[in-house]
This record gives sequence, C-alpha cells and structure tokens, in this order.
Amino acid sequence: MDKKIIYKGAEAEIVLSRYLGEKVVQKRRIPKSYRIKEIDSFLISFRTKEEAKLISEARSYGVSVPIIYDVDLEGGVITMQYVAGRRIKDILNDLDEKERKRICIMIGESVAKLHNNDIIHGDITTSNMILLDDRIHFIDFGLGGKNSEIETKGVDLHVLMEAFESTHSQHPKCFDYVLEGYKKEFLGNTDTIVKKINDIVKRGRYR
Repeated sequence: MDKKIIYKGAEAEIVLSRYLGEKVVQKRRIPKSYRIKEIDSFLISFRTKEEAKLISEARSYGVSVPIIYDVDLEGGVITMQYVAGRRIKDILNDLDEKERKRICIMIGESVAKLHNNDIIHGDITTSNMILLDDRIHFIDFGLGGKNSEIETKGVDLHVLMEAFESTHSQHPKCFDYVLEGYKKEFLGNTDTIVKKINDIVKRGRYR
C-alpha cells in the first residue's frame, strides 16, 4: 500500500504504511530548519528514543499501547502497530451512562498504572486513547517523560480533566469516574493528587 499521512502536527507526522506484511503506523519527527542541524538531529534522535522507551515501559506495566516493531533513531521514526479501534473521543458521548462510567474507570486505572511507575503521558486526552478488544490503548507519548513528583501527576490528570470539560461537557461525571478508577489502582496517596489538581484549577482561575 502507498504510504498515507493520516495526521500532521508541528513536531511529527503519522503515516499509515506496511511493515513485514503488517499494516502499521509510523511516527516521523519533522526536522526543524530553524535549528542548527547537529542540534536538530540530536533532539530528534533523543526524543524518538525516549518516546519508544516510555511506550515499551508502559506495556511492561500492564497498560495497553501499540506494539513497537522498529525504531530508527537517525531518521526519527517509530514503526508500530496500527490499533484498528475507535478513539474514545469519538464514542464516549454516545454511550449509555453505565458503559461511559465503565470506560472512564478503565481510563483511570490505566493512568494510575502509568503514575505508579512514574510515567507521565504529557497529553492525556480522549483523542489519544483507542478502544480495541475492550482495552483502552494509549497513544502518542511524545510529550511524556519520567517524573515522580505529585505536581507532575496532578498536571497529567488536569490535562485529562480539561479534555473532558471541552469535548464531553454534557457528561460532567466523566472525570469523577476516572478518579474512581485511579483511586482503585494508584499505590500512593490519591488525596494529595486530587488536592494538587484542585490547586492547579485555582491557579488557573486567579491568574
């Protein structure tokens, strides 16, 4: 099949392709002409390596993510499984309340598994989750990293809270359900995380 760009952002493009007979997605980091070439090459290689490591780690901790088939550090390309499901963003509003609650609890459990191991996704939105075989697959760890701080985990969840408020505002209980799942799975003190989220909300309000 011909390679087909299915998404193009400022930092990377997502290309539908084939690899060893399998339908795959390739995430290709875009070179920046305004950066010194050596620095640009280093950053592309470093960020590609870090993202691939995060995805592999997430899988090892029981979070559903695409399988990585190949990593080209020089070219800044991660070749991975094409997750042929549906984005949570596209289906959540149309589910009945019982199923919506179940899905949101599953999201919270997965985020807690990431946070238990100090993996910060960096862009947790319902656009970056795909439902396939009754598992929620997390995609796009490009803004992610490793961090043990409560603040960073609170920010990670706050991003998700804002995503619910903007995209699924007619279902105000979604984030409460997420926290329900998170509290079941998180090994630390969830009260400090929730307090941090509330602090972040207040900070935004009084800016």
